[in-house]
Amino acid sequence: MIQDLSRLRNIGISAHIDSGKTTLTERILYYTDRIHRIGEVRGKDGAGATMDFMELERERGITIASAATYCAWAGHHINIIDTPGHVDFTIEVERSLRVLDGAVLVLCGVAGVQSQSMTVDRQMRRYRVPRVAFINKLDRSGANPDRVVQQLRDKLGHNAVAMQLPIGLEAAHQGVIDLVRMKAVTFEGRSGEIVREGEIPEELRHEAEAARESMLDAVSMFSDELTEAILEERVTEELIHDAVRRGTLSLELTPVFMGSAYKNKGVQKLLDAVVAYLPSPVDVENTGVDLSRDEEPVVLRADPEAPLVALAFKLEDGRYGQLTYVRVYQGRLEKGATIVNRRTRRKHKVGRLVRMHASEMEDIEASAAGDIVALFGIECATGDTFTADGVEIAMSSMHVPEPVISLAVKPKESSMEQNLSKALGRFTREDPTFRVGIDEESGETVISGMGELHLDVYIERMRREYNVEVQTGAPQVAYRETVSQRAEFDYTHKKQTGGSGQYGKVVGYVEPLSDGDFEFVSEVRGGNIPTEYIPSVEKGFRAAMEKGRLIGFPVTGVRVVLQDGAAHSVDSSDMAFQIAGRQAFREVYPRAKPIVLEPVMKLAVEGPSEFQGAVLKTIMQRRGMVIGTTEEDGFCRVEAEVPLAEMFGYATDLRSATQGKAEFTMEFARYLPAPTEIRDELVEKYRSRVQDED
Repeated sequence: MIQDLSRLRNIGISAHIDSGKTTLTERILYYTDRIHRIGEVRGKDGAGATMDFMELERERGITIASAATYCAWAGHHINIIDTPGHVDFTIEVERSLRVLDGAVLVLCGVAGVQSQSMTVDRQMRRYRVPRVAFINKLDRSGANPDRVVQQLRDKLGHNAVAMQLPIGLEAAHQGVIDLVRMKAVTFEGRSGEIVREGEIPEELRHEAEAARESMLDAVSMFSDELTEAILEERVTEELIHDAVRRGTLSLELTPVFMGSAYKNKGVQKLLDAVVAYLPSPVDVENTGVDLSRDEEPVVLRADPEAPLVALAFKLEDGRYGQLTYVRVYQGRLEKGATIVNRRTRRKHKVGRLVRMHASEMEDIEASAAGDIVALFGIECATGDTFTADGVEIAMSSMHVPEPVISLAVKPKESSMEQNLSKALGRFTREDPTFRVGIDEESGETVISGMGELHLDVYIERMRREYNVEVQTGAPQVAYRETVSQRAEFDYTHKKQTGGSGQYGKVVGYVEPLSDGDFEFVSEVRGGNIPTEYIPSVEKGFRAAMEKGRLIGFPVTGVRVVLQDGAAHSVDSSDMAFQIAGRQAFREVYPRAKPIVLEPVMKLAVEGPSEFQGAVLKTIMQRRGMVIGTTEEDGFCRVEAEVPLAEMFGYATDLRSATQGKAEFTMEFARYLPAPTEIRDELVEKYRSRVQDED
């Protein structure tokens, strides 16, 4: 158990896809003696990277699931989570950043700030995570760290300060100049394990002195003592470290480090920065909500002696049952102790407590505040809070983005149904962005996720891990319906068939709601509709909006205003007013001129400038609207908004158009009205389907 919390660091390594996060983590584990040989990401060496332990990850050369590990550096214990870079697996980044105290933002020295770098940065801001930046791949042709530092300022709004200068770039990259110590640092030995400090080469001295001056100027804003020391020319390393740490912890400064993880350069200096500048659990204020006081915010203490509060942030179903990753915020978690799930109120006994190293585990007896560990055999959901008995505190839940793409699946043989059910059950528990439902009209099983790659990976995992071959139907886009104009309703529900009848009258109007899904306003005066029945009317409207009458998709963006109505002393009931609300909406909906909304994606395509025309053509062919293009050092970046319905198969078309040299990322932007021809086509399909069923 870690005794001195100031020597603990919980960090995430996050970046755009293919920036070298997993390679960097592999080097960190090697230099901290956690592993004794360096594996390569695409598994070319027959073993693959330690953190990409899933077979699929090694084959594709991408990280799919975040993996946790730990190591020690300079007397500090560091918990590391290596997260995916692909936007389809954004929940893995989201839940990792939710529980981490600091992060390393990795940027490619050639491509710089890319689309997913922006998404990751937004997630870091959401959870107020201090970060240091690492400009990687300085050995690559076209590397330009100065441009990347400027992009950090311009595109992400960071107060980015270079703490190092590179010694040589591209094939000539040898090491870095440490602007704090004013030393040239080179990395020698077979795997860069020997760090040598020497004098700065004469040809770089003038540039280094200018860079140090601008660095001191930027960091002195966070320390009066450093400002005085600069004026009196008595600057010390401790004063600089103190100022940089203050600026980083306040999220007002991003220190920038440089190197090439693949060529084993700069990693040890980055580890020094993690220890020096990123927060320990005692430097971060974490809050929960007090369930006994109407969810009043409460500050948690990173104190092993306080009552236990821990958050389950990630689940994995393994061979030996459910593995639950938890971050302990307060108190201590011990083997054999009884803990309470605040959501279900169930008590659980901690049978096995482990510390994770990728897919390997190390049994431990206890863990204290600030630590990240895993529990075995405890049934729970992502986002559940575990506490000591009698502690009424829960952690706030994490942001879960809505799925944007659906696919109908069915097993090729009926004998595989049970395994399919097991696989779907496991994946939905593990991944909150992976949803499973049954299409009411077709009775098909529909899986939904964040993109084509996301669903493709799960289908492949069903085949490998559960021996289930599935047939997939055309992906179904999550369309929506809405109203385009105000329309009034006046509906009376009357039913008399012996005994007590049903009666409810509702009068009002529906209109478009520009901001939000649904709003219900009651303007009923004089008790014409008894107060207890008004929620019933709302319930009826909500039920009717679950499935629109235009193309059978949910209705959104509607305000319902209830102005008047009537009730009967005997025949009115909750059910009568629910039916009245439901039928009133069905009656008024056609008069409110319903329209179809389609999901529009934010698309970012990056590739060599020579293919810019070809990239723009692929976007225009898909009803895309180009928002902007930038061109730098032979690379171009095109940003656009494209309807999701047009994006299926885009990866293949883009590869063909650019000889496989361009890549794209895509995330949900907003819903917009679909063009008339698309709307008419969808309406026609829906009508013919309904007729076939009748």
